[in-house]
Amino acid sequence: MIRILRLYANAIDKLTEGLGAISMYLVLPTVFIGFANVVLRYVGRFVGVRLTSNAIIEIQWYLYSLIFFFGFAYILKHNINVRVDFWYGQQSAKRKAIIDFVGHLIALVPFCLLGLYVTYNPVMLSWGRRFDGSWGTWEMSPDPSGLPRAPIKTMILVGFFTLLLQAIVELIRLYGILRDIDELQRTRPEDKEAPLRIE
Repeated sequence: MIRILRLYANAIDKLTEGLGAISMYLVLPTVFIGFANVVLRYVGRFVGVRLTSNAIIEIQWYLYSLIFFFGFAYILKHNINVRVDFWYGQQSAKRKAIIDFVGHLIALVPFCLLGLYVTYNPVMLSWGRRFDGSWGTWEMSPDPSGLPRAPIKTMILVGFFTLLLQAIVELIRLYGILRDIDELQRTRPEDKEAPLRIE
């Protein structure tokens, strides 16, 4: 059983690192598209020709959204989420593990499950699934030349799902700390503290 838990935790950690890398690399095209959109809009006004479109604006905020959706699990894995730690920071490693274990179990995991439950039907509706089970056309942007809404809405489910998978990994790692099971704990220093760096 320990071996299965370790294999699961290692596999999800690798997935999370991959998503974290994608999230970081999306920052550059997001900034570039935003900058280009502003420049093209002002140049277009100057020459009297429309050089940008709603599609470009929506691509920018789609990419911006993906940075967050792909980063949820990565932030949890590296414990770089915002927390009030004036009390937590003074605790021993085992007490921190107890606090985090209880918090993940009674708050984070139910939050992820609730998020998946609440967003599933709106996402399916966006893809064109009707309440009677039949399928219609997928949701499009109401703006002229806008993009489909369904793919980006689906990323909400992806964000909650990957966060849930990583939350389970964190419960396994915390269990390893509480029970002194070295195989379940992160053993490399970079896994414990240092988030991924782009060089």
